Amino acid sequence: MRINKFLALATGISRRSADAELTRGSVQVNGTMASLGQQVTSADIIVYNGRQLDTKILQANASHTTIMLNKPVGYVVSRNGQGSRTIYDLLPAQYHNLKPIGRLDKDSSGLLLLTNDGQLAHDLTHPSRQKEKVYEIQLDKPLQPLHRQMISDHGIQLDDGVSKFMVERLREGDDMQWRVVMHEGRNRQIRRTFAALGYTVTKLHRTTFGRFMLSGLPSGSYSEPADR
Repeated sequence: MRINKFLALATGISRRSADAELTRGSVQVNGTMASLGQQVTSADIIVYNGRQLDTKILQANASHTTIMLNKPVGYVVSRNGQGSRTIYDLLPAQYHNLKPIGRLDKDSSGLLLLTNDGQLAHDLTHPSRQKEKVYEIQLDKPLQPLHRQMISDHGIQLDDGVSKFMVERLREGDDMQWRVVMHEGRNRQIRRTFAALGYTVTKLHRTTFGRFMLSGLPSGSYSEPADR
């Protein structure tokens, strides 16, 4: 396998990032600095930034694994919860090597993808890909028509730039529950956007990420998607 592909699989970074790490000299194969395009096997000793990588994925039958998790509220997307429950408490040990694609904060729920496919992670998160994400939210008070228009048409200025996304009514006549459709995903962006207008998001649930949809997966459950 080419060294950049292996590095992406083993660490969860993109192949482009893997190429950059190779160029920087961050990878050694059998004690020698790795080169771009180099082929590696499971018999090689591969070290990245001083850490030896597991080469089992180089075996002939190795394949990518991607799962969808319906994350419940109260779980953090981290390996170290610092006293809180983590998403890995919901998964068997065979999936503990998978890395999350993007984040959901502790108070949010819904679709979370985990994978060892660095290229898939890159395709779903790189700004140039513009992957659609859909959330169902609930506010602490009715959303004013002007504020809805401001978010969708012009965006709201936040500390890290303008936040703009589509806001659609979930149910006719209900001004507190909404569907948010967006193509970016800055830290707590939805919550911060509504907070800037005087609202508190009391519920946030992701249903769609790119081509992946939560569908009827129960809270706290996981599955391997048919389309990866």
